[in-house]
Amino acid sequence: MNLQQHCTGFEDAGGMSRRRLLQQFGMGFGSIALADILSGRQSDAAESNAHQPRPKAKQIIYLFQSGGPSQMDLFDYKPLLNKMHGQQLPAEVRMGQRLTGMSGNQASLPLVGSPFAFKQHGDSGAWLSETLPHIAEIADELCFVKSMHTPAINHGPGVTFMQTGSQFPGRPSMGAWLDYGLGTENQNLPSFVVMVTKDKGGQPLVSRLWGSGFLPSKHQGVRFRAGTEPVLYVNNPDGLDGASKRRMLDALQQLHRSQLADGADPILETEIAQHELAFRMQSSIPEVTDVSSEPDHVFEMYGNDSRTPGTFAANCLLARRLCEQGVRFIQLYHPGWDQHGGLPGGIANQSRETDQASAALVRDLGQRGLLEDTIVVWGGEFGRTNYCQGHLSKNFGRDHHPRCFTMWLAGGGIKPGMTYGETDELGYNVATDPVSVHDLHATLLHQLGIDHKQLTYRYQGRRFRLTDVEGELVEPILS
Repeated sequence: MNLQQHCTGFEDAGGMSRRRLLQQFGMGFGSIALADILSGRQSDAAESNAHQPRPKAKQIIYLFQSGGPSQMDLFDYKPLLNKMHGQQLPAEVRMGQRLTGMSGNQASLPLVGSPFAFKQHGDSGAWLSETLPHIAEIADELCFVKSMHTPAINHGPGVTFMQTGSQFPGRPSMGAWLDYGLGTENQNLPSFVVMVTKDKGGQPLVSRLWGSGFLPSKHQGVRFRAGTEPVLYVNNPDGLDGASKRRMLDALQQLHRSQLADGADPILETEIAQHELAFRMQSSIPEVTDVSSEPDHVFEMYGNDSRTPGTFAANCLLARRLCEQGVRFIQLYHPGWDQHGGLPGGIANQSRETDQASAALVRDLGQRGLLEDTIVVWGGEFGRTNYCQGHLSKNFGRDHHPRCFTMWLAGGGIKPGMTYGETDELGYNVATDPVSVHDLHATLLHQLGIDHKQLTYRYQGRRFRLTDVEGELVEPILS
């Protein structure tokens, strides 16, 4: 247990600040350690490295498909469901499980098979829908987890749970936990970057999903936007040049340091660090977001949309560039998967927007030697029902389904070319090897060298963690 771990719980105890405690501890050597922490130490986490697993990865790129992609129309082939198309969902399959208010009052719950053809691909024989031809080509690079499940049945709690480990707002996001636990490998860029596909409808995606919760605010995600100002309020206002901004920051920092001499102030310390990072980002952000130097064959690999800033394809390409710069956690959100109606056309459109770029990202990382140290995650907050919402028609829809859904992972010590877990013959319940959201989080942290039970933060009298009081490693998918 290191010095900072001993002192984590004393920030507001007995009226003694952490800085003053450290100054009095060990004849002042504590204050030297704190100075080292504040001057760029990699991590703010208060845990001993001796108890942590050996890291297999350094970074995560999370391709979050907001809205709940339909697993049986993309990955989870169910021929029996097609044969029973139009028949009622058997009571022994549903087992009285709750439904949303959107289909819970239906007098009829007719099963509906997928309108898309499925084939097996690669040496692994992974089943994939015809809507995903590019992902099918890299099937042997992927690990499909078909037995995901979640307690959340609606979008708000579902997305929040997947991003923060809790259905209730206010907890730190996964990227914030990683920044807190591991710090950054690039002092000129944020450790946690977020991009949302522009001009997409669907469920709202709010900033708390990539927030820091009760962790210091410096750990929250920084959103990159399409356009001339990728990060808001970083550029100097008209009439203020770089030299003047530097003098202003130096004077401001001198005032802040004078105030800190009287005692620690975590908020003020964060403000100093954020001012300095923003100044450095004035040159680093334009450099990393300028894709003009990318050769034509790279744009062709990601697809034509990759030339248009803010599209999912362009964001995937930018994610690779950020990965090259050592950004720890890169979160892409792509809304629009909420097909309560018009599913055949909706799934086809969503697949066109995401299939090629998702596969290109995995390929590109592999070609550049980055996939070994980077985990790519693809998935949404829950799945879809095997029955039709509303009346059965060619333009049918599916309701939310938390009981089972599919995600895929690649790289970073995850076994390639395998499928883990399975659902029942109708795709309604997990049949073998269930994987909870907490299990997924625990496994991702483990691959980055973090024991999920050890990464904690004391808040309001208890120690919190991303996995709360649950979570087990999914060891069979680890190489």
